[in-house]
Amino acid sequence: MISLKPFRNGTLLLGETLAAGVVCLAMVGCGPASTSPSESTSDIAFDDLATSELANIEGAVEIDGSSTVAPISEAAAEAFGKNFKNVKVTVAISGTGGGFDRFTNGEIDISDASRPIKDSEFKVCKEKGVSFVELPIAYDGLSIVINKENDFVEQLTVDELKKIFLREGGAKTWKDVNPEWPELPIKIYAPGTDSGTFDYFFGDVVAKDDEHEHPRDDMSVSEDDNVLVTGVAGEKGAIGFFGASYYFANVDKIKAVKIVDPNTGKAVAPTPETIENGEYAPFSRPLFIYVKTDSMKRPEVKQFLEFYLREAGKLAEMVDYVALPDSMYEVVRAHYEERITGTHYLTAELEKRSGPLAELYTTENVVDIE
Repeated sequence: MISLKPFRNGTLLLGETLAAGVVCLAMVGCGPASTSPSESTSDIAFDDLATSELANIEGAVEIDGSSTVAPISEAAAEAFGKNFKNVKVTVAISGTGGGFDRFTNGEIDISDASRPIKDSEFKVCKEKGVSFVELPIAYDGLSIVINKENDFVEQLTVDELKKIFLREGGAKTWKDVNPEWPELPIKIYAPGTDSGTFDYFFGDVVAKDDEHEHPRDDMSVSEDDNVLVTGVAGEKGAIGFFGASYYFANVDKIKAVKIVDPNTGKAVAPTPETIENGEYAPFSRPLFIYVKTDSMKRPEVKQFLEFYLREAGKLAEMVDYVALPDSMYEVVRAHYEERITGTHYLTAELEKRSGPLAELYTTENVVDIE
């Protein structure tokens, strides 16, 4: 069991929208520093829905989970609240794992997730009768970032990431990673262990062999990605990782390292283009919301989801993520409208399934939760 040093623990309430807009209640920052949903959500048009009697519906929608996905959900909450003034939408950050903990207990309506649901979480949902629909909403490129004054690292391989981030790697200075680099101490800033980004970075790429590969226990961790940005920006030897949105929003403070694709040998930087076309590998990934089917029966949740899914591409780009192709959003909306429950990322034996979104997200691959 690793022992990490936290900056900040527990649930962080990102935003709450009631009547006129979002109020940030308790957080160092509200999403990426340079992306303010309130500056752009007015550009999202409602159809005649907003002028109908549906605009008078009342109620609450509760969201919790990934800090990576939170900026998209918060933008959706703000835009929705401008027309549905009697619906209270809250977006909290407990990390993907923390959000699933509350979701599996039936405490929230929607779980933001930067990774697919795990077999253990799926089993708990099944045991407790929590049925859900799995909905991809955007692409992200998990970005590995360094200090702006670091002028010796241009690219990293997965093997070099193992030296830096794994206990077994043992690198204490940059010279330990590459003899041509300076003997500058490495300082690591990483998302918390409840984060889907943490799970994806280690579980899917850097530490896939969980018997012999383990994250270092001297990393500084936080569920707040803005805190990670500040940490990397403040030390020349620092390195960290988080969702692309936070990198794109802070390019004046930090810089991204090109990552060498193990399959092609090509070093690629995270950009909207390389994330969408999959060239930024192995760190391109889809982002999700998981919706409780019981909650979908409530009119305020139904209207919020229909708005969220209709505008997901615009909302994602507004906060510096990459929209899915229109054809993919059509499939996602069809899954929502037809209430196709369960996950596409586990086999019938609950083994982990991975691959391109377009290949996995089909009705043939669904393992039903009901």
